[in-house]
Amino acid sequence: MKNTTIKPSFDMHGMDKEYGHLALLEFIRDAKKMKVKEIIIIHGVGKGILRKMVIDTLRKHKDIEEYHIDFYNPGSTIAKLKID
Repeated sequence: MKNTTIKPSFDMHGMDKEYGHLALLEFIRDAKKMKVKEIIIIHGVGKGILRKMVIDTLRKHKDIEEYHIDFYNPGSTIAKLKID
C-alpha cells in the first residue's frame, strides 16, 4: 500500500501580493505549530506575481527547509518545513 499523507494547502486565488504575503506567513506559522512537515501553496499561474512573492517568501523564511514548483501543477508550490 502506498504511503499517502494529506498535506494542508493554502489557496491564494483572488489575493493581492501584500495580503497574500501576510496570509502566507500566518499559514506557515500555523503549520509549524501543528508540526506539519509539508504544505502546498496554490498561487495559480497567471502573470506570476503571486508565484514570485511565494518563492521569495519561502527562500527567506527560517522555517522552510526546501521548496519547489509542483511538477504536475505549475500553479502550486510544495514546501517542506523544519520541524523541531
